[in-house]
Amino acid sequence: MLKSPESADVGAWHKYFAMSNNNRAWQLAAMPTRTAAEDQEMLSTAHAAAVHWTAVGTPLNVSRANMLLAAVHSLLGPAELAWSLAEETKKAFDKPDTPAWETAFVHVFHAHAAAISGRTQPHRDSYASAKAAIASLADPQDRQIVEASFVQVPSP
Repeated sequence: MLKSPESADVGAWHKYFAMSNNNRAWQLAAMPTRTAAEDQEMLSTAHAAAVHWTAVGTPLNVSRANMLLAAVHSLLGPAELAWSLAEETKKAFDKPDTPAWETAFVHVFHAHAAAISGRTQPHRDSYASAKAAIASLADPQDRQIVEASFVQVPSP
């Protein structure tokens, strides 16, 4: 559990709320089924995390917040917003130093956004890239975490 800041520093509180909302949104996104109330909470907490990361985060924090938004909107819509966020995320993480688990997530969410927005070829391509990226993950725990999101992506 996160410890709340002991000071009145606004930046510390932004970081606290960014982390708290981020963690809750990812927790909800990983659930195989959610209630309507949980969907609303997931959407709200993902956007809240993005607002707080934009206020105090690094460019990496902001890119990860956008990845979370791509994941959430791939689950809930609208499809075009999911696609736009997935494209932005793909560009942000298209670097040689991106960790393998993060690359796998990028492909998963790009495939999901392509699927729900009716982009057949990008869906096929990213789905195949996601499968390959997941298979190459050395850490079984990383693989399990990414697979929990991948099972929600429709097959091409």
